[in-house]
Amino acid sequence: MPTPLRRDGDLSRRTFLLATGGLTLTAALAACTPGATTASPSGSATPAPWSPPAEPMTFPKGYTWGASTSAFQIEGALTADGRGASVWDTFAALPGKIADDSTGDPAADQYHRYADDVALMSSLGLGAYRFSISWSRVLLTGAGEVNQAGLDYYRRLVDELLGAGIRPTITLFHWDLPQALQDAGGWASRDTAERFADYAGVCFEALGAAEADWLTLNEPKTHAFVGHWYGVHAPGLRSPDTAAAAVHHQLLAHGLAVQRFRDSGAPGRIGAALNLIPVIATEPDYPEAATFTDARENRLFLDPILKGTYPDDAVGDQPGQLPADPAAFLELQQPGDLEVISAPCDLLAIQYYGVTGVDGIGNTVDIAPTSAATWQQIDPQGLYDLLVRLKDEYPAIPLIITENGIPDPTPDITVDDPDRIAFLRSHFQQAARAIGDGVPLEGHYVWSLLDNFEWAEGYTQRWGIVAVDFATQERTPKASAGFFTDVIAANSVNRD
Repeated sequence: MPTPLRRDGDLSRRTFLLATGGLTLTAALAACTPGATTASPSGSATPAPWSPPAEPMTFPKGYTWGASTSAFQIEGALTADGRGASVWDTFAALPGKIADDSTGDPAADQYHRYADDVALMSSLGLGAYRFSISWSRVLLTGAGEVNQAGLDYYRRLVDELLGAGIRPTITLFHWDLPQALQDAGGWASRDTAERFADYAGVCFEALGAAEADWLTLNEPKTHAFVGHWYGVHAPGLRSPDTAAAAVHHQLLAHGLAVQRFRDSGAPGRIGAALNLIPVIATEPDYPEAATFTDARENRLFLDPILKGTYPDDAVGDQPGQLPADPAAFLELQQPGDLEVISAPCDLLAIQYYGVTGVDGIGNTVDIAPTSAATWQQIDPQGLYDLLVRLKDEYPAIPLIITENGIPDPTPDITVDDPDRIAFLRSHFQQAARAIGDGVPLEGHYVWSLLDNFEWAEGYTQRWGIVAVDFATQERTPKASAGFFTDVIAANSVNRD
């Protein structure tokens, strides 16, 4: 059983940052990689944190630089061309569920502005664009007759990308389950996994001729936990047992879709996108809760996909575990399920936003500076640690980072975003460091290309490298977009 990370230097840095609360986030990020030795809480000296070299850090030839979005967050046009309702349409319409009472319309209106957006991507030098397909735009109720008008939109988008020399990275499911399928049981029902496989087959047939990367699921953990256990995302349920069922059935859907992809003969590659988080025990004499948290947050998803087994310590009544019935979770697993779930993939997509500390009784503890999204504890070195862990503990598989970013400090439109530049620079450096230490990392996508509808936060958080005025739909690249363009052109990142 792997031991959750504990880095005394991180705790010392957090103490330092708390004591110097006037620092900007940019300064705080710089303080995360100082050149001097720090003292551990016990008073003993620890090695100095890693610092980037003076010369630029170069990435391998052919390294993919991209940006990501998702359908419900940027498309708008919620009723255009017959699109069916999703759980997010239903959830956003409920009073008090979205911070500013907004909906996914108009979002960034990419449904109508995709050609201009592709031209913008080309001007930034992007080599790839990750987007998601709205299931209910293609199959209005999640199954049955294909909505050709909706499917044709994605064909036009793919053709536009290919014409601009931008590789499509296509996510099949980014949390927007058709409402009709939710009404029939949603991810608590095994049938939803079968319906997903059928939907995936439709997409492969329509778009599979393109050389593309395909991602079956986006962050099944977030959708299962935040939507089915915490209740603050669609579909707004609060049942750990339902969350456990959503975990298994999403993973089963992933495996079934991989099988359909192989059967289709489509070129390109396929995998899943998992949000992974280093879990750091803050009480070394009581690491069990952090071990259980690591099982819940990471190994519950990595192990079945890459090893064909579920960890035995992720579900239960111990601090840090998913508090569902282990026997009921086991009963969900039919013979052959894990073989399907672990069908060989071509890549693993990683979404990295930061780290978490866990105390001896399972409480989340701040050990790093946070962004305007207070759940996000920023630690660039955590990306390196995570990548090396994947290399060391799991079967070899190409890796891509498909989400990595921070929100602006305020919801106001801005193009001056030094915090984001500092964030991206430090994470690119850690990615390059990991590649130098043998990690098979092949690409890095920032989150997000555009300011968008940020789920339960509505339009109160702006994550884009391109600012969007939602009233006029005007796009304005931020300073971070210029920084990113320079990194792409050089295929390297400078120290500062």
